[in-house]
Amino acid sequence: MKAAFWYGLRDIRVEDIAEPSVGKNDVKIKVSYCGICGSDLHEYLAGPIFVPVEEPHPISKDKAPIIMGHEFSGEVVEVGESVTSVKVGERVCVEPILSCGKCASCLKGHYNVCEQLGFVGLSGGFGGFAEYSVVPASMVHKIPDHMTWEQAALVEPTAVAVHAVRQSGLKIGDSVAVFGTGPIGLLVIQAAKAAGASQIIAVEVSPERRKIAKKIGAHMVVNPLEVDVVQIIKEHTNGLGVDVAFEVAGIESTINAAIESTRSEGNVVNISIWERPAAIPMNNFILTERKMTSIIAYRNIFPQVIQLIANGQIQASELVTKKINLQHIVSQGFEALTQSKNQIKILVNPSS
Repeated sequence: MKAAFWYGLRDIRVEDIAEPSVGKNDVKIKVSYCGICGSDLHEYLAGPIFVPVEEPHPISKDKAPIIMGHEFSGEVVEVGESVTSVKVGERVCVEPILSCGKCASCLKGHYNVCEQLGFVGLSGGFGGFAEYSVVPASMVHKIPDHMTWEQAALVEPTAVAVHAVRQSGLKIGDSVAVFGTGPIGLLVIQAAKAAGASQIIAVEVSPERRKIAKKIGAHMVVNPLEVDVVQIIKEHTNGLGVDVAFEVAGIESTINAAIESTRSEGNVVNISIWERPAAIPMNNFILTERKMTSIIAYRNIFPQVIQLIANGQIQASELVTKKINLQHIVSQGFEALTQSKNQIKILVNPSS
């Protein structure tokens, strides 16, 4: 089968390898679609971040080169002898978190902050940028018959957004600012809307992404290159600032604008994976009793996210701007996302 491997900075190669075999607790999936994630792009442009290079990952036992891809859906084609949760022929998506199951976080069900946290497709394993993947049955979630493969491939990034909104403490009627409207930012807008936000202000430099933000639920969009974002946000929140600001850009100026745009005792939610350190004046928290909540991935949420998408409460497939085959994953995928803000979510079909 064909699979796309991460070898290093701007070095992703599509190679032929043997199909993976199934262990007694595993499920083999013929991949229908796998999305290129912002985390994948970070690895391509600035990695390694999650990819193990010097030593194998303690759970996957793999190190670079690794098969990429962690936002994927597909059909079950084989199950291990001990698997009873899914059957051959069923349609599924994958929750790709690698966790030890033994540390304090795992034992209380917070496996997304496991001491040995990793992700299939970033930390090893059989990622979704391949014709077939094998994952533990515990990672597999069945999807409704009417859900499309494209929608199912977007459950994983949507779960990040829904988890962020849940962790933010957002209440019905609260005001929200979303700084950065790439795929996760756009999904945060939809998740905040579903959670009852009364006012959602999107901050984005790209005109194409501002247009999509408005279409999917932002009440107001602001270009930070043209206006004083903090001033505009305060003008539209009775001079107070928003109740919750979500930072989804990973830029120092953006996180500081998010902080200043949040009311006293409000919450700044950091979702970004940072490629470099950022300087943050801590008095902007201390003198206002603002909070910062940081989130990584998601936990115990996939079934609810599947329903949010299947029911149409979150229009995840609105984000898909292109579908490509595996052979063109670099030129039409990673490079396209690097060169143009017109692209939001690119889905890869490994079998086409």
